[in-house]
Amino acid sequence: MNRLPLRIVVLVAGIWASGLGPVSAQDLPWDQIEDGLAVTVWEPGASCRDQVASLYMVKVDPERFRFSTYYFRDEGLPAPLTIQEWQRRTHAVVLFNAGLFREDFAYLGLLYKDGRSLGSKRHPQWQGLFVAEPIDPGMRKARVLDLAVDSFTDNQPSYREAAQSLMLFDRTGKPRVRHTGKQAHQTIVGEDGSGNILLIKTAAVVTLRDLAECLRDRFPTLHHAMAMDGGSSSDLLIGGERVRSSGVGDARPWQPLVDGSQMVHIPLPSVIGLFPRAVAAPSQGDKAGPRRSGHQ
Repeated sequence: MNRLPLRIVVLVAGIWASGLGPVSAQDLPWDQIEDGLAVTVWEPGASCRDQVASLYMVKVDPERFRFSTYYFRDEGLPAPLTIQEWQRRTHAVVLFNAGLFREDFAYLGLLYKDGRSLGSKRHPQWQGLFVAEPIDPGMRKARVLDLAVDSFTDNQPSYREAAQSLMLFDRTGKPRVRHTGKQAHQTIVGEDGSGNILLIKTAAVVTLRDLAECLRDRFPTLHHAMAMDGGSSSDLLIGGERVRSSGVGDARPWQPLVDGSQMVHIPLPSVIGLFPRAVAAPSQGDKAGPRRSGHQ
């Protein structure tokens, strides 16, 4: 899990050579996939003591995109799907892995879909909670809550979609992960000062503490963030059709990272998908997409 595949080393080297080397996070060139959805690659370099390699990021405006949670058992599937299989099933524009799981694929922490608990219990120590699609239309459409200070009632949830995991760093800038020395790929979900949701995926292994300190110190627009499952479960995908139709071409260094063509994918029990608000997300019983099960 901790060894970096040769093709990713080549990709990271290509990112550096392409001119997206160590630049300030404030000056990142974002490529607009469509209105409310943008992608970039950031190489922190020496600004983070060379402890954090390339990060690819998807910036989402929740006013233009809705979020939907999927769990394989709730979908009536016999086994988890790879993120590519999830994309073919759901037709989501963007998909990323949800939180952590037991060996039997039971979710660790709160997990809600359409206001329904998917059978999991609140984890007593993990304080990060990604929520979306509020019951009250006047509330912000997607948030990263810190359960140490933000309220969430399990039996009367204020949001229809929710997934619990670790806080990475909080609104005060305090890292909420320990120094363990353990390195792995990571998926981060954060909230910036404009209300955008930032999905961040590492292109190389890193410790959670180094990543927390790097993002806090060098990405000041990111107010706070939580960490989803890491290691081989860390995954993020933009539908290839969306990338191809965006007009940015295939010369962008981030494209092999987010279209899934250069990454190894393992089956994921649960994912979170993004859909344009003009188009409703498929429900559990929707048959628009092919029903697949098992592995490719």
